Amino acid sequence: ETVNLLNAWMDPRHILTQGFGELSEEEAQRPEMWRFWRALPPKGKLGIFFGSWYTQAILSTVLADADGQSGQLDRVVGRIRRLEQMLHSEGALILKFWFHLSKDRQKKRLKQLKADKQSRWRVGEREWKFFKKYDRFREVSEHVLRETSTAEAPWVVVEGGDRRYRSLTVGKVLLEAMQKRLAQKNDEAITAAPVVEVLDNRKLLRDVDLTRSVSNEKYERQLEIAQGQINRLSRHKRFRRRSLLLVFEGCDAAGKGGAIRRVTAALDARHYRIIPVAKPTDEEYAQPYLWRFWRHAPGHGGVTIFDRSWYGRVLVERVEKFCRESDWMRAYDEINEFEEQLAANGTIICKFWLHISQDE
Repeated sequence: ETVNLLNAWMDPRHILTQGFGELSEEEAQRPEMWRFWRALPPKGKLGIFFGSWYTQAILSTVLADADGQSGQLDRVVGRIRRLEQMLHSEGALILKFWFHLSKDRQKKRLKQLKADKQSRWRVGEREWKFFKKYDRFREVSEHVLRETSTAEAPWVVVEGGDRRYRSLTVGKVLLEAMQKRLAQKNDEAITAAPVVEVLDNRKLLRDVDLTRSVSNEKYERQLEIAQGQINRLSRHKRFRRRSLLLVFEGCDAAGKGGAIRRVTAALDARHYRIIPVAKPTDEEYAQPYLWRFWRHAPGHGGVTIFDRSWYGRVLVERVEKFCRESDWMRAYDEINEFEEQLAANGTIICKFWLHISQDE
């Protein structure tokens, strides 16, 4: 009801409302955060999430109720905190509302809904099953709220017994938060630590042996063998539960395009996508930096090839000063988090840096 009221109060052209239910087949094939990244509102829009990245974490913990679940929950909570910190750093205003009912009031509410012909469809076996675990839900939820109520993304707990009270409370909090944000200056203080020289002065690219070569005859023979093996592996039944992500980075004219063509020659065109990464479009620029890459995460049995990648933030954008120092410095952790989530979901990640000398 509160979500409907918010939509009624504001201009619907600027609101994106997203409800999250059971995972679709497409969503189940990708990291759990993929569905939320796709639904993030761009700059200038207000996104309302009915359900969120907290739902499945709490639900899985309560229903499993087994040893080891607390560790898994804490790992997910850490991932959520890092996501919300990133969104805050990208300029998003994050408000999280937790609607609470006492056990007695929830039971009464469920009975009222069940007794009304117009609303009885809302109460089934699932709702009564969850009600029986009310105490466990409260325990797990309190832990999650304590761990994730931060200065960047605080929780607002709202008593949900009276619909007028809860709706007005949310409206007032939202209004005040938006007024404060709009009154702030756009200048953000740089909070990054100063960059220091590497103590051992080890230069990985400086030490690359650029004299290595392969004869034409050997190249053609090994290429044919390798392409055949790649083709068979991409069709293997076990690969249907995995995905493959290839990243090609390096200097201009270092041969990234040629290497990609040799790889794709071994693959079924229906199973791979090549993503050339250039200057962000207006749509991409209005989203957090990694959004443009999250949207192309491959599903099971799929191959995604990036011709340049998310490392642009710590390479060309850093060198050419297209982003702030604080942006590229925090990007290292964000990139690691992105790749860890892909790998945990069964994605095989191969990253190739193609290097040539300045003279070449």
